[in-house]
Amino acid sequence: MEARYVFALRVRLEPSARGVTVDPNEFETRFYREAETPGEDGWLFFRNHLWRGELADDAHFRELAEDALDVTVVDAEYRAFEVDEAYRTAFREAIAAELAAFRADSVDEVVNKYLGSSLEVRAAADE
Repeated sequence: MEARYVFALRVRLEPSARGVTVDPNEFETRFYREAETPGEDGWLFFRNHLWRGELADDAHFRELAEDALDVTVVDAEYRAFEVDEAYRTAFREAIAAELAAFRADSVDEVVNKYLGSSLEVRAAADE
């Protein structure tokens, strides 16, 4: 069972050594964050950081990415939540068990509310 969040980051390199430069000093890269198992600590990352398929608090997320990468993050955009079929099933079951906490009437409503249409299911052969 596997899942990961995908983000586009624009990062800036700021060399601290005298006489050192980089060109370009800004570039875009992909940032992947593994998703925790549904129902376990941290599995609500999507609820805490996303809204309608966008970052809910861009500045806060950039800080998290900067801490993880030790570079300046100029811009961050959520791209997708990639899951295999087993994770998708467990994810939907965990949401269904807590619908009231999400203030929603269905699992699909929760998925749309936080992830928009960016839940991508990968076939086993893609992994």
